[in-house]
Amino acid sequence: MSSTAQQRCAVVQLRNSLPLMVMVMLMLSGSCYSMDVIVPSYINALNGTTVKIPCTFTSCYKIDESEFVMNWTYQVTEDTEDLFMKFIRKKGLVPQRSERFSERVTFVGNLAKNDLSITLSEVRSEDEGIYNCYVKNPPDRIQGHGIIKLNIVNELPPPRDSTIAVAIGASVGGALALLILSMVVVKCLRRHRKQELISEEKMEEEGKLEAEGVAEEGTKQP
Repeated sequence: MSSTAQQRCAVVQLRNSLPLMVMVMLMLSGSCYSMDVIVPSYINALNGTTVKIPCTFTSCYKIDESEFVMNWTYQVTEDTEDLFMKFIRKKGLVPQRSERFSERVTFVGNLAKNDLSITLSEVRSEDEGIYNCYVKNPPDRIQGHGIIKLNIVNELPPPRDSTIAVAIGASVGGALALLILSMVVVKCLRRHRKQELISEEKMEEEGKLEAEGVAEEGTKQP
């Protein structure tokens, strides 16, 4: 093949491989164009107490305060949200004027650790509802969104008694351990019995061979 033909083949192969190369590059770099916002699905808060509403996020990039965007909102209706805290450059997260929350909202997170958590003091029944944590950290392309349902209760449910669960777990674990031990013992006994049978068969075979050898010698004698 001439050098010109080889060059043409190389160009064709390169063109055919470009889509695969592009796909691999996108797969390798795709994780750096999205983020995850981590929040609990719901929180139960005792009426009249202070509750922490956590929100953290993961990102491929450090926060650039010149482009970072963060908002906390309360879902008033399906189409209406009350903005009560936002990130302001060189000031951090700053509470916004809100008739609903007044001065009861405090930022307790840590931007250096991607923590955007807040506390709400003296919670009341009117505070119950949906809280939204919006995050945008360019060059991440999408806006992260966490949704938390806050329930206001007059009495917290009693802590679950784990004693029964522990006892059941221990019983089940013990039974499984005994079952496994029994299976191992049975397997060992069977293997030992099999070896004994093989040894017995081997001895019988050797005995037969010896008897046949003696008989042959007897027939050869005059």
